[in-house]
Amino acid sequence: VAEVFSIVIACAVFMISWNSRKQIGNFYLVHLGIAYLFIGIIDLFHTLSYVGMNIFTDYDYYANQLWIGARYLESLTLLAFFILSGSKIRFSFISVYVFYAFVSMGILFSVFYWKIFPICFVEGQGLTTFKIVSEYIISGILLLSLFFLYKKKEQFDGYIRKLLTWTILLTILGELAFTFYISNYGFSNLVGHYLKIASFYLVYKAIIE
Repeated sequence: VAEVFSIVIACAVFMISWNSRKQIGNFYLVHLGIAYLFIGIIDLFHTLSYVGMNIFTDYDYYANQLWIGARYLESLTLLAFFILSGSKIRFSFISVYVFYAFVSMGILFSVFYWKIFPICFVEGQGLTTFKIVSEYIISGILLLSLFFLYKKKEQFDGYIRKLLTWTILLTILGELAFTFYISNYGFSNLVGHYLKIASFYLVYKAIIE
């Protein structure tokens, strides 16, 4: 339920931004919506790949790899969004679609087909160094996004800026929570997912509502 909530919000951000693209003042909000569509797709595969879903049965820990792939994509997208907001640089919507489709397919193929995505979890041992370091890198990218949010604060309404700030902070806390668990169903993993719900709820408040 936690994962489906965030997937629905991600897809709704895409639908709202895309269908109002001619009225939206911030051109890059449409780009953000396109990105969230593909982030939602990777999160869907993340959800379906959990052991209890009994869909991908050849390896038990695809979900951990897909989580990292989706969070890298999300954090870098937010950073680009805040950096580019208000700039005169323009990318066509088609080029943005193609870029995110290419990156998303690369993530999915590297996990499921080529199996070259770094291992993120080992049963009985817990998280790998790659997974832990990645969570810190993602948190760092999000902090940098927060810096640019305030550097470009004139591009955002005060209330929206506050919601986006809390979205980023809760996401960072969630990422840090995901550096502690030893079991995929451990307490810190649970806390991380609750924080994800809260952060995506604020995305809903800031962009959809």
